[in-house]
Amino acid sequence: VQLQASGGGLVQAGGSLRLSCAASGRTFSDYTMGWFRQAPGKVREFVAALGRSGGSTYYADSMKGRFTISRDNAKNTAFLQMNSLKPEDTAVHSCAAQTPGYSGSRENGWDYWGQGTLVTVSS
Repeated sequence: VQLQASGGGLVQAGGSLRLSCAASGRTFSDYTMGWFRQAPGKVREFVAALGRSGGSTYYADSMKGRFTISRDNAKNTAFLQMNSLKPEDTAVHSCAAQTPGYSGSRENGWDYWGQGTLVTVSS
């Protein structure tokens, strides 16, 4: 499956952004979808994941309550709604896919990766 993330940009602290991840090439609903991010000078970290039907969600503790992951299987697209953004959320955000089910937040458990989209939060 091929993945393409979009929707990043520059936003002020407290603002919101919605990222999209468009998938192609395989049956989208066969894949658990996830988002990761990498801040400058830091290792990539897990943000959130969503089960194939959209019924199961998983979040990193620091994102709970601010970020919401969702998907539209009819449009082969996953989303990450980010609210109450902070300067420390500045990072390249990438989407990823794994099959069949969620196997955890470690990078090596994910099978496919898209190019990232940069989110910059100004103070």
